[in-house]
Amino acid sequence: MAMNYWHRLLCRSTAWEWVTATKIVPWVMRDIDLGASALEIGPGFGANVAPLRERAASLTGLEIDAVLAARLRTRFARDLRVIDGDATAMPLPDKEFDSVVCFTMLHHVPSPAQQDDLFAEALRVLRPGGVFAGSDGLDSPLFRLQHVGDTCVPVPADTLADRLAVAGFTGIDVETGLGMFRFRAERPH
Repeated sequence: MAMNYWHRLLCRSTAWEWVTATKIVPWVMRDIDLGASALEIGPGFGANVAPLRERAASLTGLEIDAVLAARLRTRFARDLRVIDGDATAMPLPDKEFDSVVCFTMLHHVPSPAQQDDLFAEALRVLRPGGVFAGSDGLDSPLFRLQHVGDTCVPVPADTLADRLAVAGFTGIDVETGLGMFRFRAERPH
């Protein structure tokens, strides 16, 4: 999932870590219990690891980029179990996690069909009653400009609830704010 040079600089900056820890993660995780075992899809440079680790006893990251996965292993050796893999075909057992989260990464999945595969895989690795939650940017000219040279397939917020329902989720909520959308959905019992 390609990212341009500017985008990589932003995502590995302390400024981005501050924004995600103080704004994005609290907004998305409002009223969400991650349970004992959480999976973050696409942790990238690790901006969300510290705030997520405060909310879950065990945190696993599934990262498709081998270089970023190696960096995560070094940087967060005690806080994050890192799995190399593609979220559209997770190398993880069924019903392993109480929660699955992803932050500002869905638009880097190369096609709507692959995004739907990711949703189906999130459902598969969740325990019954588990929660799938996250955020992504709203499509706009500025959003597109920031992603020139990136893989950028924005998820229309107004279609997300239906797509999550098709994947098998219930209790779906999608909300916009902060120039992005947040979502929450549950795996049925």
